[in-house]
Amino acid sequence: MSGTVHYRTRTVDGLDVFHREAGDPQAPVVVLLHGFPTSSHMFRNLIPALADRYRVIAPDHIGFGQSAMPGLDAFAYTFDALTEVTAGLLDQLGVDRFAVYVHDYGAPIGWRLALKSPQRISAIITQNGNAYTESFVKPFWDGLFAYAKAPGPDTEPPVRGALTPEITRWQYLNGVADPTVVSPDNWIHDQALLGRPGNDEIQLKLFRDYPTNVDLYPAVQQYFRESQVPLLAVWGANDEIFGPDGARAFQRDLPDAEIHLVESGHFALESHLEALTGHVRDFLGRTLA
Repeated sequence: MSGTVHYRTRTVDGLDVFHREAGDPQAPVVVLLHGFPTSSHMFRNLIPALADRYRVIAPDHIGFGQSAMPGLDAFAYTFDALTEVTAGLLDQLGVDRFAVYVHDYGAPIGWRLALKSPQRISAIITQNGNAYTESFVKPFWDGLFAYAKAPGPDTEPPVRGALTPEITRWQYLNGVADPTVVSPDNWIHDQALLGRPGNDEIQLKLFRDYPTNVDLYPAVQQYFRESQVPLLAVWGANDEIFGPDGARAFQRDLPDAEIHLVESGHFALESHLEALTGHVRDFLGRTLA
C-alpha cells in the first residue's frame, strides 16, 4: 500500500539517521525537513496524505527524534553539519531530484541543500520556514541573537527558557484560535526528547550557530532570483516566531511564488492539516507534472 509509512534507520558517516518513508519508490520525491523542537513526528499525518502520488521521506536531524544524539565532542552541531548528514542520507536512498518541504530549522538545511546542488531541487514548500530578516518577530529572537553574539551566564538563561515545557507547549498553541484541536501529545513528545541528558547543550550549540543562517540569506535570495524555483508558502499567519511578512517576502525574489496564510501559529499543520494538505497537493500536482 502506497500510504503505508515505513520507519527506517540508515547509517550516515557513522551516525544512525532515522527517517519515515512512504510511497512508490519510483514516484517523484518529496523530502520533509522538520524544525525545532520537534522531529519527523510533525509530519505523521502529512506523509500518508501525500504518499499516493509521491515518495515521501522525512528524516530526524541529528540530536532530534530517533536519530543519533552524539555529544558535542563527537559531532559539530552546526547547520552545515546537519545538512551534510541530510545530503548523505538522500544519496544513500538514491534520491537525485526532489521537492523539499521545510519548517523552522528545516529551512536553513533546505537552503543549504539547494545552494550546494540547485539542480536537485524541483520545488520548495515552506511552512513557516524563513529566508528573510523581516520575518523575525520580537521579542522572541532578541534573546537568541544576544546569546549567539556573547554566550555566557548573563545571556544563557533566556535561551534556556526555550527548552522548557511551557515554551514547547506555547510554540504549538500560539496563534491557534481553538487550542482544543491541537493534541498535547505533540509537546509531551518533543519535551521528552529535549529532556534527554545532554540535549540541552546540543540545542544551545545550535542556537549559537543560528546567525550563520541569517548570513546565508543574501545567497539564498540570489538563488531564488536566478533559479525561479517553484515555491509555495503555507504559513501560520499568527506565528510569533516567524511572522507573515516572511511569507510575503518570497514574492520579492520569486514573483510567481504562491502564498497562503492560515489563521494558525508556528505549527499550522496541527490545526489546519486539511487546508495545508490541499494547497500542497495542488501545488505539487501542477509543478511536478
